[in-house]
Amino acid sequence: MKGTRKRLRITIIDGQGGGIGKQLITGIKANCASVVITAVGTNSIATSAMLKAGADNAATGENAVIVACRNADVIIGPIGIVIADSLFGEITPAMAVAVGQSSAKRILIPVNHCDNVVIGVPDLSIGKLLQCVIEQINA
Repeated sequence: MKGTRKRLRITIIDGQGGGIGKQLITGIKANCASVVITAVGTNSIATSAMLKAGADNAATGENAVIVACRNADVIIGPIGIVIADSLFGEITPAMAVAVGQSSAKRILIPVNHCDNVVIGVPDLSIGKLLQCVIEQINA
């Protein structure tokens, strides 16, 4: 396999309507070569939105998060994915532990919702935050 570049395995975790995950997948697919994106929704609506956006693989629920975190090179999602009971209760303690204990690089988007506020981070638009994620992947 000389000369073959390993494809970066990205896991995107999102909940509620999957809007952030959907935008992430669209932006990453348009700007990053050699990636395989696995979308994991905390519910079927989020998973469906991310799959429609072009995810290579998709699954739903707690066990899907746990398994995907074992196999990822990079995990991306709103900061709530590392906080048990966040996203209005959609992130279980087991999900938060799986993300936190993964050997993958974690890119957490500082979305100040659900009583989780990150102090010292400028209040950027979702579009600007997603641009920062793509820059980090390509770095």
